[in-house]
Amino acid sequence: MKQLSLLFIAAYCMVCLPACQNKKKSLPRIAIAGLAIESSTFSPALTDEAAFHTMYGKDVFAFYPFLSTDSPLLKRADWIPAVVGYALPGGAVTRAAYESLVGKMVDSLKRNGPYDGLYFDIHGAMSVVGLDDPEGDMLKRIRKVVGYNTIISTSMDLHGNVTESLAENTDLITCHRMAPHEDGMQTKQRAVENLLQRIESGKGKPAYKAWIPIPVLLPGEKTSTRIEPGKSIYAAVAPASKQPGITDADIWIGYAWADEPRNHAVVMVCGDDKEKVIQTAEQLAHRFWDARMAFAFVAPTLSWKQSLDSALASKKHPFFISDMGDNPTAGGAGDVSWTLSQLLSYPAFKDSNGPSVIYASLPAPELIQQAIKVGVGKEVDGYAGAKVDARFAPPAHIKGIVESIVKGDKDAVVEVSVKVGSIHVILTEKRKPYHNEIDFTRLGLHPRKTDIVVVKIGYLQPELYAMQAAWVMALTPGGVDQDIEHLPYKRIQRPMFPLDKTMKEPDLTARLIPVSGSAPSK
Repeated sequence: MKQLSLLFIAAYCMVCLPACQNKKKSLPRIAIAGLAIESSTFSPALTDEAAFHTMYGKDVFAFYPFLSTDSPLLKRADWIPAVVGYALPGGAVTRAAYESLVGKMVDSLKRNGPYDGLYFDIHGAMSVVGLDDPEGDMLKRIRKVVGYNTIISTSMDLHGNVTESLAENTDLITCHRMAPHEDGMQTKQRAVENLLQRIESGKGKPAYKAWIPIPVLLPGEKTSTRIEPGKSIYAAVAPASKQPGITDADIWIGYAWADEPRNHAVVMVCGDDKEKVIQTAEQLAHRFWDARMAFAFVAPTLSWKQSLDSALASKKHPFFISDMGDNPTAGGAGDVSWTLSQLLSYPAFKDSNGPSVIYASLPAPELIQQAIKVGVGKEVDGYAGAKVDARFAPPAHIKGIVESIVKGDKDAVVEVSVKVGSIHVILTEKRKPYHNEIDFTRLGLHPRKTDIVVVKIGYLQPELYAMQAAWVMALTPGGVDQDIEHLPYKRIQRPMFPLDKTMKEPDLTARLIPVSGSAPSK
């Protein structure tokens, strides 16, 4: 009897203990991949592969704070990063750049599979020369490699576009709920947490995905969540996503400066409760549509002359002016010289003791090299801007004293401040948006103590917004012109608000998108 007991124990150990140990060690294998850029088709600029800050393999972890070495999320899976690339918003991506980057991504995914899940990190407004819906195309190529047993969770910018193809080939999807996007990293983390929860719980893919296209196309500067109606509309999204039977719920504004059929607002809700998914999607869609007439610019919006006259007349300083038409954070070329040329010609700023102005910024690689050669305190004489987009003005003539030269970030490379009259002109080797106070102070400039600050931007990013004493947005020309009703759209779906203000009520009935792999991919 004793021998039989010993034999039973030995057999149990041989069969069960290894299984238990394997179970303890078995973590879900999750890949990470994605390419993100916002691309204006109304800009003559093109984006090549070198413009992407591309991360491969383990380098990807540094980009996501929630996957740092001491993060609980890191320990819940075996993470296999493939390729993640980000580029400053700009013109359409060349086909060669797209094919190269996607090729590297797919090759990496092939080498390191199989996967239980994949985190797909995109913006959603990438335009590629000769290709509609690049993100949808990219995801279909990924599916050919990872298959349909892999659960894919997608995070996006709310200014991205969600086609039926993208909706079908992803399983979980979410986007920002704030504009400006102060919740950018939280959105990415939510996409990862949703993925882990569905894998760990054994629930797998949500059974239902409701998709509703809304024929509204508005710029971000009219749909900010800082003000109504965007504030209330987006405040309702998080509670909607936390209902029993709902995995996530989101509203995409879409991207206004690309002339493509996919560009319009979208509501998407996913979850396991069919009726709740449909009901929630339709409620959010109707709420957005019903508010369309109320959307307005987030700040006073004036012509350039009115903006400058208001700044000069104001007793509030610093007075910020957004040079919106060539905003590089929205897809502008970043080198339209029209506004700076207007500023330099204004009599009030000709004298060095005139009202102090900071202008940020304009690319001028040749002038940068001249400044480096002559040094701080010396005069430079040359031209800035209009190498990419010269439709509105020729290069701006800059003749002034070099105030500072600093090594810039990976976008700007080198930055120089040149004093022309009472204007501090910031020149960069490559285009760069200015978001933070340190962008100015590292050049020895102090925007808080400056009368007028002109920035190539749309709505002010949080640090600039907190800094301004007064602010207007100037209707200036460029590839992301805010006067979208007069842009030469040819391919977007019509009717579309606000281009067709008297259009009939659209059908906002939820369309159920098939679970990925259950039907032929569109």
